[in-house]
Amino acid sequence: MRQLMKAVGIIPARYASTRLPGKPLLAKTGKPLIQHVYEQARQAHSLDTLCVATDDERILQTVRNFGGKAVMTDTNHVCGTDRIAEAARDIEADIIVNVQGDEPDLDPAAIDAVVELLRNDHGLQVSTAATRCWDTAKFLDPNVVKAVVDCRGHALYFSRAQIPGRKEPPKDERLPQPFLWHMGLYGYRKKFLMGFSQLPKSKLEAIEELEQLRVLEAGHKIGVIIADYRPSGIDTPEDYAEFIRQCKTKAG
Repeated sequence: MRQLMKAVGIIPARYASTRLPGKPLLAKTGKPLIQHVYEQARQAHSLDTLCVATDDERILQTVRNFGGKAVMTDTNHVCGTDRIAEAARDIEADIIVNVQGDEPDLDPAAIDAVVELLRNDHGLQVSTAATRCWDTAKFLDPNVVKAVVDCRGHALYFSRAQIPGRKEPPKDERLPQPFLWHMGLYGYRKKFLMGFSQLPKSKLEAIEELEQLRVLEAGHKIGVIIADYRPSGIDTPEDYAEFIRQCKTKAG
């Protein structure tokens, strides 16, 4: 019987945030944001273990106080991928999942799907997730990353631009056809992740400010699963206020 590849989830969490400083520790819902994310990700069946990779002692202690695992990493990392690569260096695993630290409503099933894609398709080095969206405002928003995939579900391109594009910009609130809204959830084969930061920054990556394009430009494949939930990353005080409202509504 083939042994199942071991998968470990890592949540990168730094204290500094331009628009929302101290974001992981915000606790107006009764628990810190990083705990919401951790508890949600822990429901994924595919992960053998889960930990937070941080550069801040306060976040480290907060995670350990609610019973989670956390490790300290260098303060000079420029992106979450480099942070999880450092944390993963001494972890025994085949697959490393990068779980975004500001997605408290992340669907655990999406994590499972990203892991299973790597377990089943040995030609892939990276897997990620996207969801179908008909919202014209989101399609026009450069902060919403769009994905285009081929018939096998492999990524062709990611962009902040309106892809697939049209001659005339959409005018209605609902698009006639959905686009794929890319989520910041990634699965990596550990060996590939260890070498990812050594790849030179690519031209398209620099233009789009999307590091996954470095993978494609280097000739590697990224598998994309289609999830059924809508991303709800918390980047601003307004986002967090809405999350508080939703938590209060759920609590009745």
